[in-house]
Amino acid sequence: KTLLDHGEDVLCCFIMQTIENQAPTEDGGTCIRFFKRKTHPSDLLHGKFSFAVFGLGDSNLLLDRQTTTAKDCNQCAEELNDRLGLLGGNCYHELGMADERADLQEVEPWIKSFWSKMN
Repeated sequence: KTLLDHGEDVLCCFIMQTIENQAPTEDGGTCIRFFKRKTHPSDLLHGKFSFAVFGLGDSNLLLDRQTTTAKDCNQCAEELNDRLGLLGGNCYHELGMADERADLQEVEPWIKSFWSKMN
């Protein structure tokens, strides 16, 4: 089965890393490019799997490191989360974002919230 063959009872959690120049990793890029295809109908994900997206970034890679936050270095996760919603996907959990420079402090609270929602 492909991902699109699953129904609403399936939950997919996407972990997206943004690397230099707002680019995804090689595997992450494949995923984003698939969902960004302009040939997809706007209801492609309607009635399909639920999703959650968590982004991992590193604001050390940005030019202006003094005023940056996790939001500034997780463009790939934001892009995927937005696109899945535009395709009619059911967002199971809010977008999570973590910054390597801040020791990924945002990871544990997001994971706890994610699992608590499942119970």
